[in-house]
Amino acid sequence: MEMNRQDAKNAKKREPSKELDILAHEVIGAAIEVHRLLGPGFLESVYHQALRFEFEMRGIPHKFKHPVAVKYKNHQVGEGELDFLVGDLLIVELKAVERLAPIHEAQVMSYLKMTKNSLGLLINFNVPLLKEGIKRIILSS
Repeated sequence: MEMNRQDAKNAKKREPSKELDILAHEVIGAAIEVHRLLGPGFLESVYHQALRFEFEMRGIPHKFKHPVAVKYKNHQVGEGELDFLVGDLLIVELKAVERLAPIHEAQVMSYLKMTKNSLGLLINFNVPLLKEGIKRIILSS
């Protein structure tokens, strides 16, 4: 059986460890709780603060607005900022937009490359049902 381009692309993705999957599950649970209580329609900053509070209540280890160096040919040329770095393993990027765009996924992919982490969650709170607003992004090898 021949492998098509999509199969080859998927084969190159590194599946996250069990520990990372557990962290992602905990983050999604916290985000669902925030969305259940607040619903859609607020500014992104409101969701940042609510999720930060929910992480603290649940004992989920995280860094908020975590800076990361942007390097070009081993020279720092700027700085990015992660919404959350959870357990030093998982990047969580929040949005409150009408719909996620390819640039949002590219942003998470860039953060994954900069940090050498393998999994990111892109969460858009401006949806009727939060599961429609969660995108799991795996860094390809």
